[in-house]
Amino acid sequence: MPRTLVTGGAGFLGSHLCEYLLDKGHEVICMDNLITGSKQNISGIKSGNFRFVNHNVSEFIKLDGDLDYILHFASPASPIDYLELPIQTLKVGALGTHNALGLAKAKKAVFLLASTSEVYGDPEVHPQSEDYRGNVNPIGPRACYDEGKRCAETLFFDYHRQNNVD
Repeated sequence: MPRTLVTGGAGFLGSHLCEYLLDKGHEVICMDNLITGSKQNISGIKSGNFRFVNHNVSEFIKLDGDLDYILHFASPASPIDYLELPIQTLKVGALGTHNALGLAKAKKAVFLLASTSEVYGDPEVHPQSEDYRGNVNPIGPRACYDEGKRCAETLFFDYHRQNNVD
C-alpha cells in the first residue's frame, strides 16, 4: 500500500485529493495547520488508512516511517486569504516547500508540487508556454502568492538537479 503525505490536505483541493488517494488504495497522511483549510473538508473521511496531522509545513516536518509520495498543496490560494495572510503565504511557498522537499529527499519519496500560472505575474501572452518568463511585480499586493510559488518551483528543480528528488 503506497503511503502518501498531502500537505494542505484539509483545503478544498487537498481534501478531494485525500479522498481520491484513499479510493486508490493509499495510506494517506493529511497535513494542514487549518489556517485556510477546514476540518469540515475532511470530516467525512472515515478510513482507517487516513490520519490528520495539524502542522504548519513552514516549520520542520518530521514523520516516522516510509513515504512513497508527497503531494504539496499547502498554501492560501484565494486572493481574499493571501492578501490577508501575505507573510504566511510567502513562507509556505518558500519555507514550506523547502521543508517538504527535504522530507522527500530523506524519505526518497516522489514529490508533486501544486503550482499556478500566477508565477508568470500579469502575463502579456495568453496562454503561457513553458518557456514564457512572465511579467512579474515582486512588490505588488499579490506578490506574496506569486513569488512564493516562483520560489517553490525554483526549489523543486534545484532539489531535483542537486539531490535527485523525483
